[in-house]
Formats: sequence, C-alpha cells, structure tokens
Amino acid sequence: MPQPNLNSDEYYAILGCNRSASEAELKKAYRKLAVKWHPDKNPDNEEATRNFQKISEAYATLSDKKKRQLYDQYGKQGVDAADQMPEGGMGGMGGMGGFPGGMHFPGGMGGMGSGGAHHTMSPEQAQAMFADLFGGSDPFGGIFGSSMGGMGGMNGMGGGGMGGPGVHFSMGGMPGGGGARSGMHSMGVGGGMDPFASMFGMPGMSSMPGSMPGGGMGPSGFSSSSASAPSYDVIPNGTVVSLKGLVSKPERNGDRGIIQQYDQRKGRYVVVLEDSEETMSVKASNLLQHVHVRIHDIKGQPELNGKTGTILTWIPSKERYNVYVSALKRTVSLKPANVVFDNGVVGQITGLQSKPELNGKFGTVKEWIRETNKYDVQLSQAKTIRIKVENLRV
Repeated sequence: MPQPNLNSDEYYAILGCNRSASEAELKKAYRKLAVKWHPDKNPDNEEATRNFQKISEAYATLSDKKKRQLYDQYGKQGVDAADQMPEGGMGGMGGMGGFPGGMHFPGGMGGMGSGGAHHTMSPEQAQAMFADLFGGSDPFGGIFGSSMGGMGGMNGMGGGGMGGPGVHFSMGGMPGGGGARSGMHSMGVGGGMDPFASMFGMPGMSSMPGSMPGGGMGPSGFSSSSASAPSYDVIPNGTVVSLKGLVSKPERNGDRGIIQQYDQRKGRYVVVLEDSEETMSVKASNLLQHVHVRIHDIKGQPELNGKTGTILTWIPSKERYNVYVSALKRTVSLKPANVVFDNGVVGQITGLQSKPELNGKFGTVKEWIRETNKYDVQLSQAKTIRIKVENLRV
C-alpha cells in the first residue's frame, strides 16, 4: 500500500490507497487518517483542519460506487458535473450529493463555481460525514479491529470476536491481574468499526490487552507481563497511544499504536504502529494515552456528570483535556479535576507541593475516592500515596 500523500490533489493518493482498493480498504484508510487529523484532536491547528477536509472529500467520493466510477473516468470534473445535475439526473444518481450512509448535502460537496473551479468540502460537512459514519460509537478510544478474531468473552463479555459489536477490551488491569479498564473501548455500532476505539489486528503482538503492567525482566531486557513482580510505574502493554513531540520523525506525530513492551534498560516503550508491523522506541514523554474516563463534578453542565469518554488530547495552553463522549457524539474540554481515570491506569504525578520529589514519577491508580475526589496511587509494592485527581496526568 502506498503512503498517504496529503499534498496531492488525487483522491487515491490522499488516502494512500491503490486504485484497485476495496471498499473496506478505503474505509480503513479514511478512519485512520480522519482520527489522526480530526480537529478535536488537533485544536487550533489549521493544517489539521485542512487535511481533515481533504481526507473527507476523498473518501466521500471514492466510497460512492457511481462517483468513484465517474472519478476514475473523468477525474474531479466528472464528479463536480454530476453534483450539479438535478435529482434523478445522470442515470438516477440522485444528484450525486450524498455521503456514505445516505447523508445528503444540498449542492453536493461543492460543485463547480462560476469559473469551473472545484470547491472543496467545508469543515462542517467533513464533521457531519464523520459523525454520520460512526454514529454513537467512540472512534478515538482504541485500535483493534475484528481481524484479531475468536476472542469471545474478553473482560467477562460474552460472545463475539475482538473488535466486534459490544466488546470491551480490558487494557492492562491492576498489577497482579486486576483487569481494570484503561484504554480500549470498542463499541461497534451499526456493524461498523469504532473509529476512535478500534484500529487493527496487530501483527506480531507479544502480549494481549489485559496483561499486567510491567513485570520482571525477560532475557532480552524487556519487561514481561508474566513475571511475578509487577511494575506499578510502567504503562500497561496493550494501551492505545498517540505519538507526540517527536523531533527526529515529526511526520509520525499524531500516529497511533499500541504499547507492545517496555525496555527497562533504555527507559523506552516499544510501540507497534497502527495497521503495520513497524515499531518505534519512544520515551514516555512522547506518548499520549487514549484512556477511558468518567466525567465528574461539572457544575455548569451537570448533565455531563457520569458520562464516559475517551481522552483525545491534552491542551497545554488551556490546561485541559479534550474528551470525546460517544453518547453525545461530541467532544468536551475538561479540567483534570473533572476527569476520573479507571483503576489500573498508569499516570504521571504533577503539581504536588507537599512532596515535590514525587513530581514526574509514574504510578498506578488503585482506587478513586469519590468523596474527596482523590486517587490512591500505587508507586511500588510497598508504597501507596493519596493525591488529588488533578495531580495525575496521562
């Protein structure tokens, strides 16, 4: 498969697909790129918004059989001309203005201007198509697809293979085999994949979601989930992450993957990238965990309290998380104090004034105390501390 080329004007090149690509391959490529460049994951980023529009326009055309045929024969001009035909024109193509799933926008995606120029899809149309395609599912929260197969009953859920409808993945439970939820929440809706919450069947995975964080040292120096001594400061194998802050490979920033293992000697995580066998060795500071959270104690919008969502990104300038709430099909911006992690999530301590020597250290959420909005965070087998929710970040 070719690599996506967002500098191209050619739809197949934009999606990184061959002209012979199947419908499933096109949708997979669209979902991967749309999640990476979604404006809610890249706030105040004009380049991301433009890329999201280009990706959406390309998929809207190629996912429609009749539009794709016209595009293959005549290019964008053929599709634009069809968009201007009245309903029932062009052999009953319905005006060619619809998106996948039957959504229709008056005038199509843009059509021809007075000078014959091609009009691109608007940001609003791109967002509407994304929401229409994925319904109430959570497209941001995980990455396994149904190709893993045959893993019914994961986390106590009966039936279905991994990534199938209604399956919830236990992403690295409490050390010692607790099985708490922390990152991969798959809710296949309408028979489709969950785009923020389902990603791929991982080739060469050495561990499955639900393994214990860290562990002892294997023969090659990697942490092993099967070892008897757990590590409470290691992000669990199988956690869904995005890459950020990479200097040597900036083009990889925003790409998603799964933590395969932790190299204790190097102090780096081995991440298997989405839809590939490629791995990268990165520091914890270059990872954003897409963990599952619960919203708590919102005074101005109490209807949000108790809702669950997936962390999309951290906005340093605002000191807030963007959290995608699948039940509402929208993203909300929340302070750390209003975001509660599941037991088993490994986060980094920050902003402690009473014990500043602990800032920067990682620990595992053992329990959330609702009354005080604090966590018990386990740093080692012998040491547990109690801190405010806002003092732990992922």
